[in-house]
Amino acid sequence: MKNCLSFLRYPGGKRRLISFLSEHLPSLEKISGRYIEPFVGGGSIFFYLQPSRAVLSDINNELIDLYRGIRYYPEKVWQIYQEMPSSKRGYNQIRKLSHLKLDLVHRAARSLFLNRTCFKGMWRHNADGEFNIGYGGQSRRWSIAEEDLIAVSRILRRAIIKCSDFEDIIKEAKHGDYLFLDPPYRPGEKEQLHAHYIGRKFTFKDHKRLASCLKIADKRGINWSLTTSSHYDIVKLFTKFRIKHIPRGTGSKIGILTNKSGEIFVSNHNGGLK
Repeated sequence: MKNCLSFLRYPGGKRRLISFLSEHLPSLEKISGRYIEPFVGGGSIFFYLQPSRAVLSDINNELIDLYRGIRYYPEKVWQIYQEMPSSKRGYNQIRKLSHLKLDLVHRAARSLFLNRTCFKGMWRHNADGEFNIGYGGQSRRWSIAEEDLIAVSRILRRAIIKCSDFEDIIKEAKHGDYLFLDPPYRPGEKEQLHAHYIGRKFTFKDHKRLASCLKIADKRGINWSLTTSSHYDIVKLFTKFRIKHIPRGTGSKIGILTNKSGEIFVSNHNGGLK
């Protein structure tokens, strides 16, 4: 696994957009403070940049436990992971395990197993908070190895890892820090003005709250970049900032790249920062 980009399967992750984003993100030498991701997801940009100081956060507690488990106990997580079953029946048994009743190592191994063997690497929970993605097979399970988790662990030790709402993380940013934000969105799908992405529990109200937080951060002198939907109502939230259409990215079908991505890149700075 090269440069840790394939550690997680994550629909909507930015691994496939690295070539575009690398042209518009600042170099590490220009970030005097911490690199901060309030929606870390699969962490592709963090693992690409590999900053010396970072804050990684997400509201998904299972995802954060996965990061923390690998950060502290990569060998133990791998040992449990490789001992997990290799059948649909076994997958369903692991899926039924209560996340809250497991210790950190077993929580991390379970989440890694589900991520690598579920359908298309999707991450979705039902109304009771239970992971409910169906079985996808074993073909992606062994494309990672113990040495990959150890490499990921070394990089994660540079970061503070938090489970938090994005607003609290943005408020913590200080002068010299750099924010990269990749909130949940589904470009290309039919959106309703006041109820964007309800299925992913990130509503249009959340988009407006995010825009408000970033406008305040801008006034505080914090540099940031954002990838989001090019839906008209979302674009209107960021008209005072630099907006670029991402020429090739995720379309309406999960995991499929298209030349009409429906995504934009927004920033409050040029490549050299403010």
